[in-house]
Amino acid sequence: MASIPSTANLAPASSDALASGPIVLVGNPNSGKTTLFNALTGLRQKVGNYPGVTVEKKEGRVELADGQFARVVDLPGLYSLTPHSPDEAIAREVLLGLRPGEAPPRLVVNVVDATNLDRNLYLTSQLLEIGLPVVIALTMVDSAESHGVQVDASRLAQQVGVPVVPVTASKRGGLDELISTLQQPQDCPGTGMGWTLPSQLDPAVQQLAEQICAATLLSPQVASAESVNLLTHDVNAVTLRVTDPVLKLAHELREGLLEAEIDCAALVVQARYEWIERVTAGALTSSARKTRLPIGFNERIDRIVMHPILGYVLFFGVMAVLFQAIFTWVQWPMDQISAGMSALGAWIAGWMPTGDLRDLLIDGVIGGVGNTVVFLPQILLLFLGISLLEDTGYLVRAAFLVDRIMSRVGLHGRSFIPMLSSFACAIPGIMATRTIGDRKARLITILVAPLMSCSARLPVYALMIGAFIPSRPLFSLGTVPVLTLPGAVMLSMYVLGMVAAFCAAWVFHRTVLPGVAPSFLIEMPPYRIPSLKTALLQMAERAWLFLRRAGTIILAVSVVLWFLAAYPKRPDLPPA
Repeated sequence: MASIPSTANLAPASSDALASGPIVLVGNPNSGKTTLFNALTGLRQKVGNYPGVTVEKKEGRVELADGQFARVVDLPGLYSLTPHSPDEAIAREVLLGLRPGEAPPRLVVNVVDATNLDRNLYLTSQLLEIGLPVVIALTMVDSAESHGVQVDASRLAQQVGVPVVPVTASKRGGLDELISTLQQPQDCPGTGMGWTLPSQLDPAVQQLAEQICAATLLSPQVASAESVNLLTHDVNAVTLRVTDPVLKLAHELREGLLEAEIDCAALVVQARYEWIERVTAGALTSSARKTRLPIGFNERIDRIVMHPILGYVLFFGVMAVLFQAIFTWVQWPMDQISAGMSALGAWIAGWMPTGDLRDLLIDGVIGGVGNTVVFLPQILLLFLGISLLEDTGYLVRAAFLVDRIMSRVGLHGRSFIPMLSSFACAIPGIMATRTIGDRKARLITILVAPLMSCSARLPVYALMIGAFIPSRPLFSLGTVPVLTLPGAVMLSMYVLGMVAAFCAAWVFHRTVLPGVAPSFLIEMPPYRIPSLKTALLQMAERAWLFLRRAGTIILAVSVVLWFLAAYPKRPDLPPA
């Protein structure tokens, strides 16, 4: 047996680089990472894009105990450092300091779910290998204890070799201790490889690591970790910034190991989990290990939620309530925004003299922006509902249900949330497709998202339904009509959009983007009480992104359309 070089072999980063680098939050999806990020940064956060890609860059500031502020970056959720989607590739590049314009992290906060240590510690084993200072934020401790899972944080810290801080972000429990730990990166060393590399792979890893070190600026420790990645995964699926000779050598070594009947991936996974087993054996009590996974409550609910018939009935019921709220509850704020825009236009008309500049402001700027902002209440409520459903754990199960239908037309279970977002506006729906790892499914989702009936079509539907469809009740409770004929027609218009999207996806899947429908593997999180604060923060974040991105584009197009409509002017017409 041989092990990957220890942290002593890692080329130390300069103090200036560490001082300028951010604190990054890394963890599995549904581990409580976003809730922790919101608790640390509050309103001191902003969302942008990494240069050159559509992957979001979410960062904020946390106030340390000495009154100073540190930059915190919330990386996309990932299960390992082997990237299979653009989000995972960006997260890996940021961690390794390979992202242009982004300083290497000075500290990694690894968010670990206490209810499932085995799965979460797999990513931890990879983070420790790259030599960065690491601190583990242990979340869901109260949920684990309620199911008999007792995690000894101090013993876990001894086993892993880095600080472990239990936190309950929704109640701000443990945040002061975590913030205090963030001030001392030198007390959170990366321990290097805790697991032992199988002896059959050691010569190939060492040879490939030497080649990587000679061709790149990576340290021996990181080069060894990358060697393991190259030997255990298809090099075409791994976004590594290495040279062609390195890729050629990796391919030759993999072929040689296959000829010797050595399964690299299986050996590495087995070695990692053997290390995880040793760590959890020292951190969990024997009684807790017998009942490690929560049983009973989640399974009883899933018997209904995931039922092949009742599950779909519940799904369509939840979606009907959500859309009924979107089209009923927000009418007053939409009317107020529309009235405000009209009042603003009238005020400008009375204040400014007649001319092209006034027409531009009223018809181009206010008209264009007003047509966008008026639908903001619907978008806000939709994203609030999505956030609450996601927080409870239901949205993942809904995606699993609709995957049975979507996979038949070449879509992916993860296409569900982008297509759901497209009911509010296709722009945020298309932006949400970045989480789909399969490129073909991502492109198909982007192409069919505009076919969903977005809020901008609602006035047209309402006008035509009011003109041609009589107001006749279809279903009533006593004298109170629950469903009317105009409401049913409106619902059918949205169903028609879904059918058109699925039909177009099937055509794309069979013609221009052929291939095998991607498999959908997803973890079912436990049911939880949603955090209203987190939902409101995410709603505000999405609203600002929509206004900034969609609003500016629509404003520019509106100005161009006004110019094309206004010029050239006929000389025989009087001025407006």
